[in-house]
Amino acid sequence: MKVKTISRSTDEFTRERSNDLQRVFRNYDPNLRPQEKAVEYVRALNAAKLEKIFGRPFVGAMEHNEAISCMAKNPNHLKGIFAGSEDGDIRLWDITSRRTVRKFPGHRGAVRGLTATTDGSRLVSCGADCIIRRWTVPVEDSSEDSVKPEDFHISKNAYWGVDHQWKGDQFATVGAQVDIWNHTSNAPVRSFQWGTDTVISVRFNPGHPDLLATSASDRSITLYDIKMTVPIKKLIMQTKTNSIAWNPMEPMNFTAANEDGNCYSYDLRKLNEATMVHTDHAAAVMDIDYSPTGREFVTGSYDRTVRIFRYNGGHSREIYHTSRMQRVFCVKFSCDASYVISGSDDYNLRLWKAMASEQLGVLLPREKKRHEYDEALKNRYKHLPEVKRILRHRHLPLPIYKAAALRRTMTESARKKEEKRKAHSAPGSISTKPLRKRRIVKEVE
Repeated sequence: MKVKTISRSTDEFTRERSNDLQRVFRNYDPNLRPQEKAVEYVRALNAAKLEKIFGRPFVGAMEHNEAISCMAKNPNHLKGIFAGSEDGDIRLWDITSRRTVRKFPGHRGAVRGLTATTDGSRLVSCGADCIIRRWTVPVEDSSEDSVKPEDFHISKNAYWGVDHQWKGDQFATVGAQVDIWNHTSNAPVRSFQWGTDTVISVRFNPGHPDLLATSASDRSITLYDIKMTVPIKKLIMQTKTNSIAWNPMEPMNFTAANEDGNCYSYDLRKLNEATMVHTDHAAAVMDIDYSPTGREFVTGSYDRTVRIFRYNGGHSREIYHTSRMQRVFCVKFSCDASYVISGSDDYNLRLWKAMASEQLGVLLPREKKRHEYDEALKNRYKHLPEVKRILRHRHLPLPIYKAAALRRTMTESARKKEEKRKAHSAPGSISTKPLRKRRIVKEVE
């Protein structure tokens, strides 16, 4: 025999606080609310305005004695970040308290590269003093203020970068050539050289431990497999690439930060054209780093701004700047994708929120629901002119605004000139290349 009963959850009618109003059960029949869309539009407009009011991304600054030249994340510690400066100083920072936890003295010149092992137990550094140093990272409760290097190697040429495998015990250094090392040897286990120009950056692929990409001062991007004796492929562009970042969720894709102010995303299986061109910077892009989610990346530029791009978006969704921040040389996403850390030549590391209007601290369940409801409203009405205008607006300092306007004028002038040349030439004699192919000179295998 079936017995029909009424079942209710206590969460549906119990108040969260004693001074809250009693919950009201609503009938969601659209016929009872003919003005529902109009009310939702006003709520979406208010949510967009509140996002701008509460958009305070800057959290705090951490000061060095010289310009910040490089950074590295500690994969095993969420709140730790390594930073190296132009005076050879390396520090481990606690970004929650914004204080120095450890110092790693030893370099006598600018630190050009930092990388940590996958378990966070070791740190590798290299610099302009032609020395590679390997450090043991002490545990958190250690009383040591400074750490001595466990090993070092002196070379004839200066080093420009270093990166460690995502899975494995090998790391790569770049400078006059690409050297592959492991933690037990005092000499490179393998070396690569393609041309005579200086290699300035290196990044290991997160999905394939033996694959790495480098950029050099001859405007090239080169792919290597450390199990092979020769490089795989080289892509030559019109301007130099300053840094490379692999997408951690799509390891076949990488993005290059270029000297022309744009970032170019490529699929390593098809390098004859970029999959996306990310514009907006007014000067050279110096560094780039992907979020752990793979949906966004952050860039730091010579125009004194930090921008956050979506992986498939041509324009930045956020721009960060301060009146004191100078040229940005390095940027990193935190390991939980909640914060962005930038290092500039005004001696400061700066901590930013990845979402400018995000509320910090513990949120109550009804606060979370309210934020989710506001986000859904903004996403639903983002195409309407007034909501779109508010969401897209970003305040820019006057020098950056003028530089961006001048850059747009130059781009438009070049486009009109190309159209006139094409119009006054024989049909088919001049072909217009798309922007995704225009900056590529050639592909060499």
